[in-house]
Amino acid sequence: MAYILHIETSTKQCSVAIGYKGKCISEKKLLSEHYSHEEKLHVFIQEALQEVNLNISELGAVSVSKGPGSFTGLRIGVATAKGICYALDLPLIAIDTLKLMIQPFLKKKDIDFLIPMLDARRMEVYTAIYDNYENCVQQIKAQVLTENSFHKVVGDRNCLIIGNGAVKFQNIKPKIKAYFSEYIYYPSAKDMCSLSWKHKLNRNYQDINTFEPYYLKDFQATLPKNTK
Repeated sequence: MAYILHIETSTKQCSVAIGYKGKCISEKKLLSEHYSHEEKLHVFIQEALQEVNLNISELGAVSVSKGPGSFTGLRIGVATAKGICYALDLPLIAIDTLKLMIQPFLKKKDIDFLIPMLDARRMEVYTAIYDNYENCVQQIKAQVLTENSFHKVVGDRNCLIIGNGAVKFQNIKPKIKAYFSEYIYYPSAKDMCSLSWKHKLNRNYQDINTFEPYYLKDFQATLPKNTK
């Protein structure tokens, strides 16, 4: 079956898309400061299916954004994807969140490198470096930003910085030739469609029993202050 359900919950934006042979045919999303994933995700799935008159039994796979990103958001998205796969005996596809972020910006004129950034803590971001043809030239990692960040890899070539961590980098006046998008781009389920279809054609599936989100870092809870 050529239909794939896509789930993206790695940031404060919750999104769902239905893809057909790599093309997005239905999308639902909400950007909320309150991280409404748990209450919205299943509603969005139902609405996206209804919009294209598709029964959930007609799906050929479920694709989920695997991280890095919000611990809670990733847990909710992966748990939902695995639950549907278990119930319907569907294959599970996992997509790197940072790789899906660069999809709308590939092959832009005069841009040599794409650097997606997801906000972590303080001056830290989850990031990687890709060339304009989707090749990863610096692997995903948690990085503390400084004005000299990325210069050893990109030199004096033009870089497009995207994501909700980009403002941090812009504010410290980086030494690389950095260009910033006019809006804050959040990873979206619709941008998973072409990537997921390639995975399906190659039967690049995850083991549902063992698959876990790619958190990259251990969870750090914020403890309440002692008011005594």
